[in-house]
Amino acid sequence: MDLLKKFEHFTKEEQLFHFKQKLLIAVSGGLDSTVLWEVCKRLQIPLIIAHCNFQLRGGESEADEQFVKEHALHNGDEIFIKKFETIDFAEKNKYAIQEAARILRYEWFSNLQQEVKADFILTAHHADDNVETILMNFFKGTGINGLKGILPKNGKICRPLLFATREEIAAFALENKIAYREDSSNISEKYTRNFYRHSVIPALNKMIPGVNENLLQQSDKFRDIKIIYDEYCYFVLNKMIEVKKDGHYIPVLKLLKTPAFHTLVYEFSRKYGFNAAQTSGIVKLLYAPSGKFILSSTHRILKNRKWLIISPVEMIQHEMVVIGEEDTTADTEYFSLKISREDFDGKIHKENTLAMLDADHIQFPLLLRKWKQGDYFYPLGMKKKKKISRFLIDQKLSLLQKEQTWVLESNRKIIWIVGLRIDDRFRISPSTKKCIRLKLVSKN
Repeated sequence: MDLLKKFEHFTKEEQLFHFKQKLLIAVSGGLDSTVLWEVCKRLQIPLIIAHCNFQLRGGESEADEQFVKEHALHNGDEIFIKKFETIDFAEKNKYAIQEAARILRYEWFSNLQQEVKADFILTAHHADDNVETILMNFFKGTGINGLKGILPKNGKICRPLLFATREEIAAFALENKIAYREDSSNISEKYTRNFYRHSVIPALNKMIPGVNENLLQQSDKFRDIKIIYDEYCYFVLNKMIEVKKDGHYIPVLKLLKTPAFHTLVYEFSRKYGFNAAQTSGIVKLLYAPSGKFILSSTHRILKNRKWLIISPVEMIQHEMVVIGEEDTTADTEYFSLKISREDFDGKIHKENTLAMLDADHIQFPLLLRKWKQGDYFYPLGMKKKKKISRFLIDQKLSLLQKEQTWVLESNRKIIWIVGLRIDDRFRISPSTKKCIRLKLVSKN
């Protein structure tokens, strides 16, 4: 079966796209993408060309761009070209060059696909690319997700040459006299993929003939296994994780009794920015005392008694709001506090979300902030001061709830632990004429 027939068969078998749909094809000018371009032309598929110039190889990059531009003009195809300041982007964001280029091109492809109203984006990944990816993922420790290799279709990205080897693609180009550009950087082993391509895989094939075919067959199996794996993880974690307004709660004892809990830890934690190397640290939290935690760039996992609590980092950051006047509203990310000065009507409302204080004892500005160690107040009904840390323990609050506790200050005195207790020194008395009314409104 020739390349065109295999292409048609693979496209239909994997349900990638219909040949009458408009496609955006990523073309570098190299062998693989130029052959993909030619195959689509021969099958009369409506297409638009997208070429990235990463400006990494000086004159070569410019020559690649010119080659693709002239080829598009000759074919009568619409073409879009984008020049990237790849090195600056990589240095600014601390990416490796290849990673930076990957991020830049896929972001542009996605935006361009929407702009030109293309149905899908085609890239020229082939079977040898897939073998390299599987091995790289295996040694990086990406788990079962990496072992399934490159998917033929992922969202709007389609890879219709994934069935073909590099040798088959080169043979098609030679037979049909297809001109293309050679990328000199493909020879250099300073890039990880090239090291696998030129050194690791040839060495493996010398020792174990048929390595490439075996890996590709295994990747097909792992694609099916991944579906079953995902369903199991979803079923177990969906039943186990409790979603509350202050975070996601996972019962430690229940997790420890669950088969393959190490894998489950990896699966739920990676969704919150934790990497594979942190999995062992999260497992240690299961046996750690309360208060121990581990951080990702976006989240924290905290051990609190019989729970692991996952919460966004911004939920635990320090904040404060200065309230300079009466009859206003103070906003935080989590709640609003409405402040008003009113005549006292003799009624005291006993609600956690409402505090009424004697206006004669309140001095503005007020300071709304998170509590800190060393803070104290005089709880309503008591004549002795009490540390807020002790008060919160008595209230049986979790560590996360303690961290999210706010206080309201007047003249360096805490007048209200927001939503919990007012200070006795500022309470309403029989002589009170005017009161400061504080109304807590949650944003959750």
